[in-house]
Amino acid sequence: MNDQSLGPPLLRTTADGVATLQLNRPRQYNALSAALLDALHAELDAVAADSAVRVVLVTGSGNAFCSGHDLKEMRGLGSRAEVEKLFRRCSDMMRKLVALPQPVIAVVNGLATAAGCQLVAQCDLAVASDNARFAASGVNLGLFCSTPAVAISRNLGRKRAVEMLFTGEFIDAETALDWGLVNRVAPHDQLLETAHEIASSLKSKPRDVLALGKALFYRQLEQGLAQAYDDASCTIAGNMDTDIAREGVDAFFDKRSPRWKD
Repeated sequence: MNDQSLGPPLLRTTADGVATLQLNRPRQYNALSAALLDALHAELDAVAADSAVRVVLVTGSGNAFCSGHDLKEMRGLGSRAEVEKLFRRCSDMMRKLVALPQPVIAVVNGLATAAGCQLVAQCDLAVASDNARFAASGVNLGLFCSTPAVAISRNLGRKRAVEMLFTGEFIDAETALDWGLVNRVAPHDQLLETAHEIASSLKSKPRDVLALGKALFYRQLEQGLAQAYDDASCTIAGNMDTDIAREGVDAFFDKRSPRWKD
């Protein structure tokens, strides 16, 4: 049975300000084919332009979250240039997750390996099922997880990241929580409920302030200390000079809930 018989490689649903992007190649463990990457690019662009979307969830169909790149498709590429083009396409998609103004939550319903583990690490937040497993397993195939290393090393401490990347061994959900790869672990039948609890908390915050804060957070990570503080000082000063902040501070002093315009 091919992908077409199971529908498009990516499904999107939107309800109550939450857009859910569901990788839909369950027979291939939701491997990142070229078609799936193209679909992710298109939907991320659409979500970025949609002011009604407040939070994005990324999850998988079937028993896996994402098993990484489609090795069969990748092995069939004719040249190094074509392989590099594929990986750059994937890297551009990962960077779009960071550039997206909305917070993105990985909802890890099962296996997350190689670029699938990268996808978990690249999302802003992550909730994992208690049966999820994670691995940067490329080294076991003689293919070091170079691009996953970028996201994994920015989430985990250095020794933990190196352990995952050098050994290719699996870690369970509780270990992923302890190491900082995910924020929460939930029973499998409560996974979506837990993700939506976080989404509801995020939706209660001003959209523009979260977008401003997300951009600053990732920007300052790449800066030196002095530049980061300069950027942060400028950002919070601009933030304070908005109706949103003035209403929030006034509400605090008035001991009432802020009345933000949606």
